[in-house]
Amino acid sequence: MFSLRQFRAFEAVAATGHFGAAARLLHVSQPALSAQVAAMEETFGGPLLERRPGGAVLTRDGEEVLARVRHILAEVRDLETLGRACGEVLTGRLRIGLIATVAPYLLPTLLPALARAHPGLDCEIRESVTDTLARDVAAGDLDCVVLALPFAEPGLQTIELFEDRFHLAIPEAERERFQGAVSVGALASERLILLEEGHCLRDQALKICGLVEARALASLGATSLATILRMVAGGLGATLIPEMAVEAESRGGGIRVLPFQAPSPSRTLALAFRGSVARRRDFEALADLIRALPRGAGPAAAA
Repeated sequence: MFSLRQFRAFEAVAATGHFGAAARLLHVSQPALSAQVAAMEETFGGPLLERRPGGAVLTRDGEEVLARVRHILAEVRDLETLGRACGEVLTGRLRIGLIATVAPYLLPTLLPALARAHPGLDCEIRESVTDTLARDVAAGDLDCVVLALPFAEPGLQTIELFEDRFHLAIPEAERERFQGAVSVGALASERLILLEEGHCLRDQALKICGLVEARALASLGATSLATILRMVAGGLGATLIPEMAVEAESRGGGIRVLPFQAPSPSRTLALAFRGSVARRRDFEALADLIRALPRGAGPAAAA
């Protein structure tokens, strides 16, 4: 018969790749943890981990079992959270993930607002790319994530938050090249700098700039919008900037932010979570709070 203790021991070893590290993570002795994993393997009828001098790696069976174990533990954590909440909204621990082009601009207003409105809430924050966040929330390592639509992941649901319009960021020294709002078609003559692959903002920019030839695109290894905008300020090209980032990123100077002609391209931000989770009221309350927050001021602030 399997047990939750065995599942937690197995998941910890799979996550850390090492029995000693997993034991420290769970605050148990290494022999006790090893015994739990061995008992689970005996019940399963075969090895789930390959022991090596430097640690442990999953066998093929172990990879399949891990996905199911994580699903079971995620459901257990949800049930435990529901029991502690006792009908209250946004109390206890909430693990929130955010994509990297949202976190620096949303968190400075979101975290103080949560502290004021829900003092009993203990927030944990993780920033990453969409694919990683989706995997973590599906596995129960995160409770919810803020990301950009379109987004489709089996077992996950979304609540739309707000539209975030895009603008064009160019070097300040080239401001005279444009007068007023920019047409999307004008991007065909621009050298666009994009984030590394894996960032949804890159995919959104490619979709918006469908007229731009591949030779006009530049990927310079940057993993943050702030770095891209410093490249723009240095005269290396132009880029798209979400409205929520305009105010913060314009403080460094060196860039000119221009609006697009209507209809302005935009992205839709949403809150994603497991469909089976018992905290829907928490997520709806969080979404309401996020919608009420002040956001980036747009090009006027950067003029």
